[in-house]
Amino acid sequence: MAKPSSGRRQRRRKADSRNTNTRRPASPKSSRRAAGTHKRSETPESRILRLLGQNKHRPLAVGDIASALDEPHESVKQLLVELEKLGKIARIRRDRYILPKEADLITGRITFHPKGFAFVDGGEGEDLFIPPEETGTAMHGDRVVARIARSSQRAPDRLGRTSGHVVRILERAHTSLVGTLQRSKTLHYVVADDPRFSHHISVDPRGKGLPHPPALGDKVVVRLFPWESRHVNPEGEMVEILGPSGAPGVDMLSIIRKLHLPQAFPEAVLEEAGAVRDEVQASERTGRKDCRDELTFTIDPDDARDFDDAVRVEKLDRGWKLSVHIADVSHYVRPGTALDAEAYSRGNSVYLADRVIPMLPENLSNGICSLRPEVERLVFSAFIEFKLDGSVRSAKFGRSVIRSAQRLTYREAFAILKKRPVSEIEHAVHTAWELAAILRKRRFAHGALDLDFPELKVWLDGEGKPVRLEKVENDISHQLIEEFMLAANEAVARFIRNKARPSLYRVHENPDPKRLMDFREFVLSHNFQIGDLTQREELQRLLAKVRGTPEEQGIKIALLKSMQKARYDAKPLGHYGLAKTNYTHFTSPIRRYADLVVHRVLAVLIGEETTKGSPSQVSLDAVAAHISETERIATEAERESVKLKKLEFFEEQSRSGATFDAHVIEVRNYGVLVELPDFLLTGIVRVSSYEDDFFTFDPVRLQLRGRKSRRVIGIGQTIKVRVARVDMFKQEVDFLPA
Repeated sequence: MAKPSSGRRQRRRKADSRNTNTRRPASPKSSRRAAGTHKRSETPESRILRLLGQNKHRPLAVGDIASALDEPHESVKQLLVELEKLGKIARIRRDRYILPKEADLITGRITFHPKGFAFVDGGEGEDLFIPPEETGTAMHGDRVVARIARSSQRAPDRLGRTSGHVVRILERAHTSLVGTLQRSKTLHYVVADDPRFSHHISVDPRGKGLPHPPALGDKVVVRLFPWESRHVNPEGEMVEILGPSGAPGVDMLSIIRKLHLPQAFPEAVLEEAGAVRDEVQASERTGRKDCRDELTFTIDPDDARDFDDAVRVEKLDRGWKLSVHIADVSHYVRPGTALDAEAYSRGNSVYLADRVIPMLPENLSNGICSLRPEVERLVFSAFIEFKLDGSVRSAKFGRSVIRSAQRLTYREAFAILKKRPVSEIEHAVHTAWELAAILRKRRFAHGALDLDFPELKVWLDGEGKPVRLEKVENDISHQLIEEFMLAANEAVARFIRNKARPSLYRVHENPDPKRLMDFREFVLSHNFQIGDLTQREELQRLLAKVRGTPEEQGIKIALLKSMQKARYDAKPLGHYGLAKTNYTHFTSPIRRYADLVVHRVLAVLIGEETTKGSPSQVSLDAVAAHISETERIATEAERESVKLKKLEFFEEQSRSGATFDAHVIEVRNYGVLVELPDFLLTGIVRVSSYEDDFFTFDPVRLQLRGRKSRRVIGIGQTIKVRVARVDMFKQEVDFLPA
């Protein structure tokens, strides 16, 4: 930490400390009078925030707050703890509370870089940079309180980032971690699989309660002991042996253990799920709109096992009618049940390369809630009428019963759209695409950003080894369903917001202009001429320019990194990427808890459920924070599982000597960064691998020039490469010129 530059500064800091921590708060009586006038119309949370706002720079103790609000001490104390975890208030010395900005504090999740530095995501504006020496005993993913270093204490770092230091750890993200057992001359230790854990964990080689001591090189689970001092390595004990590194199934099991993903459902949950009938009963159809005779269909991936949504499009004289039918999970999963508690805990389903970890038990997710063809299913429906230009004329919602006519895969739907329709279902798909194309064109005309990425499907053999990698493009069959789901989500969000009912929204806040300026410099370095990227139209022009170029993937990823993360919130903050003022998640309640909450809110608003047990604004804040976190973990697990299988596939290619086409996407003085477009994989071709020539780096043109051959290697070129080395720990690939 930077030292004071003078005795006067030290004295000033001491005075500031006295002012912050010992100044008498406002009289509880006067605060109580001020708070009491709003008591009936405000939640306890908002009253606390308003009280602390009135007492700027005057931290209040729990007793002061409870007295001012005339609330029980214990309930206020519990709420303060929750508000601190959410980052809305901060606790300072002597357990007094203040609004974070008044004390230059920020609360958030800390994310480490393998090089040791970290960032704290405070949820607003720029992330706070934490130098390696200021991270304290924080570990990757912990929820921490950090203090912003003002200019009088420390200037921003050389990249202009605002920096700070960790002052308190609110919540440990991990009580255990997964790694590989190693040994030095004096001790055994575990190297974490996640390179963002830079410290090795000292362990007793015998472990605890293990059937036998693990061998060196085994993957193990380590329970962490409390880590109090940064000056010594953390310690722990091995509690589970996953198996030798590289053994079949150990890689996926390591991800599951590392991210603490659930596996088996509790017995009480399975009992409740088992009591659900596997067919729709006649009594359950009562009061629902009967859509069983209407031609509806589903479109999903080849290997999908649960089907959330079915659609139907009718052409009207003055427009279109879209029916989006979503599995009515809320009919089967009721608030207060073990099923609901487990679904909330999981937050969402997780799709690993070799398995699915579902949010709901299989007889629900793949059974009665799945919209299989030719069977009756209960659904929550959105009926939206559009004008000829794609603008919404009306939207209605209700519970229905359907019988899907056919289950189509994306491949089948794409084939249908590429030929003249003959059958009834083919005509239905073509009619649906007519509307979807209008909606898509209208969406981009209103400012939506084209941030779609192709996906990579990994095909595995019976032992879990990758045998084939398939690039899945976002073609018109995907776009058809995407547009209808977006339309339904927006219509539901608009309806709920107009009714002023507490609910969950999917939000994507406006990007920080400074980050967009940094991103602009990155784009210019790739020789794309662009204007002011804080203007949405300019961003759209950029995305159109890079479409189909070798740089497209890298530029889109860099753009996403410069933006805020999409998340859930109890306030309708809008969605920047989609250019929508109102947006929520309604269409996937089988695999997302957020959608289940929205279904329940919608049921109350259309008069099909009572308000008893409906979520409050405070509870929804907690739900939003929780499921945003489970979504982040699921995304991390899914990406890592695919990447590990991808690396395993290329490790085999290194032995076969296969060659690949690669696009040069970046040039550096030590080599070129290349992307294999058919496999969505990046790696390095090092300058030293060109043994027959000596290359020099041109930093102006961003090129490598061969002195002997006069060969020029620059961004955008396609070169032939073969795999030189795969580093499974660092998750990196080195290529050789072929």
